[in-house]
Amino acid sequence: MFSLNYISCFVLKTTKTILNIYTTKSRLHLSPHSCAVALYKMSKLKLYITRPDVPEKAIALLKEKFEVAMWTGSGPVPREDLLRGVRGCDALYCFLTDRIDQEVLDCAGESLRVVGTMSVGHDHVDVPVLKQRGVLLGITPDVLTDAVADLTLALLLATSRRLFEANRQITEGKWTAWAPFWMCGPGLKASTAGIVGFGRIGQEVARRLRPFKVAALLYSGRSDKPEAGELGATRVPLGDLLERSDFVIVTCALTPDTREMFNDALFSKMKRSAVFINVSRGGVVDQAALLRALQGGVILAAGLDVTTPEPLPPSHPLCSLPNCVLLPHIGSATHQARTDMAVLTARNILAAVEGRPLPAPAF
Repeated sequence: MFSLNYISCFVLKTTKTILNIYTTKSRLHLSPHSCAVALYKMSKLKLYITRPDVPEKAIALLKEKFEVAMWTGSGPVPREDLLRGVRGCDALYCFLTDRIDQEVLDCAGESLRVVGTMSVGHDHVDVPVLKQRGVLLGITPDVLTDAVADLTLALLLATSRRLFEANRQITEGKWTAWAPFWMCGPGLKASTAGIVGFGRIGQEVARRLRPFKVAALLYSGRSDKPEAGELGATRVPLGDLLERSDFVIVTCALTPDTREMFNDALFSKMKRSAVFINVSRGGVVDQAALLRALQGGVILAAGLDVTTPEPLPPSHPLCSLPNCVLLPHIGSATHQARTDMAVLTARNILAAVEGRPLPAPAF
């Protein structure tokens, strides 16, 4: 249901619009038809989009209901432009690169009804402030699950089989004679894979691991998952998972409980031959501890699609390690997944202003 403040703001805006048009009509002798067109345009809801590269399919949906304004520069919208653009908006379409906090909501004012973020994670949004103000939040689960699971396997194989390192042997002129154990790494067959966080993505990763003939699939979490039986996965305490796994794959959400959970203590529990993969959020890893683990041989290698910060500067020590594969947060980067995410974000926003349940609410 719409809040009283939202309805009051809409009525006030519409009344002012009608009075402005009536005054203008009298002064300029506009036709009734012209006034009606002006009223229609001026009474449409206002939406601000923080990037210009949203698929047209999503934009077309939104233009049916909204007067759409967007940041047209390259890269994430600068803070001052975000604060200026959101003023008086009924809806905000944002991304994980945008910090949506009390300052943004203050600038938006009482008219703001919904924030739609084109992401599953929403640690960039101040959820308590949204809840306090009755502003809804839409996210994009499910539609990116397969893309992220595919990328997880690709990253795992690139890390364990040393693909980037092997490629550099060619490009740097270091490929000479064949040797029995040159560029070797651990294989998946007969291994134990442990998944930390067994939600949608974690389960799809497990599904993709089975054809590689792993010996055991372990997962950790707060509760048993009914899907685990079908996937042949066993729930174990996190400590047991770390001690037993040849591959540790992180797909959990970033929460206060998981922030920097992978620290010196947890890395020390892993096998020295373990490969660590993170596709969740950079914040779940104490990066200084990971650097020490990789440099000191505490674990064998790491593959990261997410880091802190993002973008990670090329001068960061992780970038120079041969046993660390880094990707620029491209887990969902397929044309299909990103288009589906954009459309779902649009549908979340439309549902909110039409008084319908959001297809994918964050809370």
